[in-house]
Amino acid sequence: MSSSVLSPLSQIPPHLQTLADYETQAQKHLSDMVWQYLQGGAMDEYSVRDNRQQFSKIQLVPRLLNDLTQGSTEIEILGQKFPHPIFLAPIGHQQQFYPDAEAATALAAEVLGSNFILSTFTNTDLRRLKAENPFKWFQLYWQGEREKSLALVKLAEAQNFKAIVITVDAPHTGIRDRERRVFFHLPENMQHPHTPTHIPLPELREDQHPVFNGLMQIAPKWADIEFIIANTHLPVILKGVLHPADARKAIAIGVKGLIISNHGGRVLDTAISPLKALAKIKSVVPADFPLLLDGGVRRGTDVFKALAIGASAVLIGRPYIHGLAVAGALGVAHVIKILKEEFEVTMALMGTSTPDDINTDYISQE
Repeated sequence: MSSSVLSPLSQIPPHLQTLADYETQAQKHLSDMVWQYLQGGAMDEYSVRDNRQQFSKIQLVPRLLNDLTQGSTEIEILGQKFPHPIFLAPIGHQQQFYPDAEAATALAAEVLGSNFILSTFTNTDLRRLKAENPFKWFQLYWQGEREKSLALVKLAEAQNFKAIVITVDAPHTGIRDRERRVFFHLPENMQHPHTPTHIPLPELREDQHPVFNGLMQIAPKWADIEFIIANTHLPVILKGVLHPADARKAIAIGVKGLIISNHGGRVLDTAISPLKALAKIKSVVPADFPLLLDGGVRRGTDVFKALAIGASAVLIGRPYIHGLAVAGALGVAHVIKILKEEFEVTMALMGTSTPDDINTDYISQE
């Protein structure tokens, strides 16, 4: 770490009031290489920007004079109750941002009652996370074959994780210009207890295509998802679905929930924003089918808008990593607290006492 990079803070300074403040502060605590990795996206980064901009195109239409004295932010997904609908998205290699990595994130999430989705590429052994914490799901990156993938699922089962989230939108890494310009690389000694950072590729003949016969040959297919569903008692959720036809197919094979996401704009540039995709998918799935929105959430009003369009909960990614870089577990907890309080005030000002009250009647999309 160069001398120009600030060490993590041991207390929160008063100027950190918003998620945007944390974003500004976080850059001072990370090397330029790691910062460009965190903030960057695929190609021209249209999707990175669009994920956030779509929220500003929706206006709120409040209802007044309602009795909100019994108000609550509690939600229920797949029979599990959560104190609020702000979840932490799976992000790998968190040791880049703070020495205690996912252990610090998990602690903050537990204290604030935020559901934490642990990445396959965790630097922290999942057995180190508190087994009795009910608010944790495990995210699976396909390991190139069924048995290796199922072994991770079984490990998550044994450690009391409550759901399996399979990321399906990144069978190939996105072309990230920012990363390439700064020659991004992970530290050589970085530990990934559950998986190698690179799945071994099939050997190619001269006449075979490096993309289609390489990575895509070992990428998961629908039948692989069915295999996992058949071999775990945990609900399986797919992350990265954007097309209504894929949503319908997922339901047909027994998937229990979807995370509507374009991977933070990091994989396929100009992909539809999750907020737009959510509206399209909501119209083709059963009314009570869990849809979670991942991407672009920076304000409590954004959480409200996502729920109004049909999300059961939202995921935040980069914002909590900004908190982690600034002040470890304390920073992550503060980021969640800021967003949660903004959401609570928004609910009150909108005249809604519970998340179930929130629907399209409260927004204008003209």
